[in-house]
Amino acid sequence: MKILIIGATSAIAKASARLYAARKAQLFLIARNEELLIELKEDLMIRGARSVAYYVLDLSNQKNHGEALEQARQSLEKIDIALLCHGSLPDQEACENDYNRAKKEINVNGLSIISLCTELSKVFKAQQSGVLAVITSVAGDRGRQPNFIYGAAKSMVSTYLQGLRGKLLAHKVHVIDIKPGLVDSPMTSKFDKGLLWSTPELVANKIVRGIDRKNHTVYVPGYWRIIMATVCLIPEFIFKRLKI
Repeated sequence: MKILIIGATSAIAKASARLYAARKAQLFLIARNEELLIELKEDLMIRGARSVAYYVLDLSNQKNHGEALEQARQSLEKIDIALLCHGSLPDQEACENDYNRAKKEINVNGLSIISLCTELSKVFKAQQSGVLAVITSVAGDRGRQPNFIYGAAKSMVSTYLQGLRGKLLAHKVHVIDIKPGLVDSPMTSKFDKGLLWSTPELVANKIVRGIDRKNHTVYVPGYWRIIMATVCLIPEFIFKRLKI
């Protein structure tokens, strides 16, 4: 099994990579911090990975996406699964007051992912096989007051993945939209945690299972499907007053 993980040093990505290492997979990692990539490579080799290579890249820099993915393709020879995990959690109020900050966050959480998917689609079409799994968020299901900049970017990606899933069907490529809820990770370290929060390890287990099953959309954990379906049913004249 040959796995490409993008945004590999995030908490969810690391937990997912460890699961694949235990399956003796070949791994190619892309992230911006080389020191963390080296640490992760050593950890994955100890856990049983057949091989681990990496490429250092700031993923907001789309012009280098093609080169990074070509390095991955050459290293792995074939990409069975590409898992996209990168993103940032913006300051909503700051983004509301500064378009350039909003643009930067939408680039990281939305456009950079679409850029990578565009390049990966070419690789998978040439192979006539593969799984493209992308972590979006339940925040993309409806524009909520506390995080609608982040949610808008994730919604854009989810809509894109729906269309791409159909386009790649004839090429035997499967596209999965992974929608985590609240995850206790360094990115959310400033938030108070409650009953609905999950660990990166739990989320990673659900992600790998969803990829194994070739699901279309995976809510992680599953109860978020019910929560967000309920949120989406709230009439707009009520919803616009809610700060949830």
